[in-house]
Amino acid sequence: MKNRDFKKFTKRATHKRRSKDAARAELLRALRESGTNVSGVKLKDSLDLGRRGRVSSTPGRDEQVGEGVFSGSRSGFGFVTLEKGDIFIPEGKCGGAIDGDLVEIVYHSYKSRFGDEKTEGRVRKILEYGRRTVTGEVEEVYIRHGRRSYREYVLIVDGGRVHPNPAIVGGADFKLGDLVLAKLNRTPSGLECTVLESFGQSDTKEANYGALLADAGIVTEFSEEELSEAEERAREPICDEGRVRLSGEVIFTIDGEGAKDLDDAVSLKRRRGGGYRLGVHIADVSHYVRERTPLDRCAMARGNSVYFTDKVVPMLPTALSNGACSLNSGEDKAAISAVIDLDREGNIESLKLMPTVIRSRVRGVYSEVNRIFDGTADAGLKKKYKEVTPTLERMKELYELLQAKHRARGAVDFESGEAEIILDDRGNPCEIIPRSRGIGERMIEQFMLTANEAVATELHRKGVPCIYRIHEAPPEEKFSDFVTYVHNLGFDTSLITKGTPTPGALSALLRAAEERGLSEPVSYSMLRAMAKAKYSDVKHPHFGLGISTYCHFTSPIRRLSDLATHRIIRRVLFEGKPPKQYDSYARRAAAAATEGELRAIGAERRIEDLYKVIYMSRFIGESMEGSVCSVTRHGLFVRLDNTCEGLVPMSDLPGEFFFDEGNVSLVSKNKVYRLGERVEVILEECDMNRGKIRFSIA
Repeated sequence: MKNRDFKKFTKRATHKRRSKDAARAELLRALRESGTNVSGVKLKDSLDLGRRGRVSSTPGRDEQVGEGVFSGSRSGFGFVTLEKGDIFIPEGKCGGAIDGDLVEIVYHSYKSRFGDEKTEGRVRKILEYGRRTVTGEVEEVYIRHGRRSYREYVLIVDGGRVHPNPAIVGGADFKLGDLVLAKLNRTPSGLECTVLESFGQSDTKEANYGALLADAGIVTEFSEEELSEAEERAREPICDEGRVRLSGEVIFTIDGEGAKDLDDAVSLKRRRGGGYRLGVHIADVSHYVRERTPLDRCAMARGNSVYFTDKVVPMLPTALSNGACSLNSGEDKAAISAVIDLDREGNIESLKLMPTVIRSRVRGVYSEVNRIFDGTADAGLKKKYKEVTPTLERMKELYELLQAKHRARGAVDFESGEAEIILDDRGNPCEIIPRSRGIGERMIEQFMLTANEAVATELHRKGVPCIYRIHEAPPEEKFSDFVTYVHNLGFDTSLITKGTPTPGALSALLRAAEERGLSEPVSYSMLRAMAKAKYSDVKHPHFGLGISTYCHFTSPIRRLSDLATHRIIRRVLFEGKPPKQYDSYARRAAAAATEGELRAIGAERRIEDLYKVIYMSRFIGESMEGSVCSVTRHGLFVRLDNTCEGLVPMSDLPGEFFFDEGNVSLVSKNKVYRLGERVEVILEECDMNRGKIRFSIA
């Protein structure tokens, strides 16, 4: 080989190596930012397609075809989740798919040089578009075409999961730096969008709030037709015909101090010969929301009320949710009452469902009831609760029995880690504290669990359609990863590795984690390994609660599932309609309720993160203490005592660290960071758009 040919060869090889190195670095950066599981990513050859140029849409001999939802990234690659796991889709092989699209892929498995089994694929066809509208920030880019250049507005989509950034081609007025809602347009030349609405500059709370609601699909306004129907129904007088008036019963509500949609009330008596008669009286929302009406369609579309820090987006207009259907004290209200007979040990013996008229004696508040129970109530509180105090004492007695049963059957109680965000007069967060629950909250929770179980069991026994609340056993692959995780933390996993795990074994593990100060990370990891609870018209056990038959009956003002169950009870049990007539309705309501719940949970979490970022932004540059709650390949997450959580990136740690997966820790020559360890950090950044906090080690 001539000398100049050799130089040309080595120059090309060097260029190729540097290109691959750059690609690897970009891939790692994107993965670290997104927190994506990288176990299926072929990092050693990020430009390689597995078998050098697999480009055909026709499957090869060693390839398979699958369908799944595409999850995109800002760097152009993506993943498609199948039953066997996440399939990596390299940049250039996404077939025009963007985050949320349902796609058909061709994929293959191969062994890495380390012997690990990897998967990689390409998008063969887009079966169904996922995202039709997106939210994001308007940015300006300069594009050079030959000797000429021009500027263009593009949308940086929230979450960075749409690639490439769509060009803005018109629509509503906007400014550079605005957060906007836009409609996606897929054209032969690429991805474009038109602006539907501008929320304002991206560094304001109001703009971020509006964008989050729009992105989650939360509808905040009711139509004139829906409002008119609600007001008309609310004006209807309470009628005794066909109802049992429970005027002699000591019935009252217990809720949070700020609650306005009071849809459940309770009563309790001791039975002759021992045992208890528990009354759970639920607002008869199905009396007001009639079938095939605008309100009925509204509830089906929303699926849930959504509870934010500073507001509630109700499932039904306030004329019903805070008015006619709210069990306000001193007012006659239409209800469906579940009267449950329990034995001395708290076991359910029988249930009677009936349409009633009730009147709440007291508007109870959790914090006040807790003070009654712990003996710190002042004279004013004692006077307010005088009429119901004997009943409260009996309720506490029954609660202790039910709570013991709850623990005995191994129900899994996760460490909630919920925050209470306190706002000032201008609606800005001024304090964040961990939310605590006393006996009052837990007592009502146990009464509602009992009513839900009793109603579901009765409907199933009678062959009546029901919207069951189901929770399947943990998926094998996810749970296997969790077992490895807790084993590496030094916990005894023998009880959760023998066949299907039981709720009791998981509860024992959580108690052991609490003793070692690792309750939060273990609880969080266990929760991620569990199947998602959902609604179904087919009976299936609720794994987390350890209950074989369960539904939601107790909150029809704020949950479609409960409203649908009430309607079926009314039509089938009270009016004698054929059960088969409501099979299709139960299926549709279960699907809509699950979708609405996921939408509400996602929006609530994102708004809470927004408020946490706003609150913490005043402390940038200050040092504070927290606990290491998660350790990953791209850094460690630190949770402050006020529940705010942020990332210390690996690159910001002092020294050279590597991730020790076996011991779930970050290790350097002189330092090891482990779960639960107390650390002092400095707040470096609060990103309002992404709802993220970044720390560094002090």
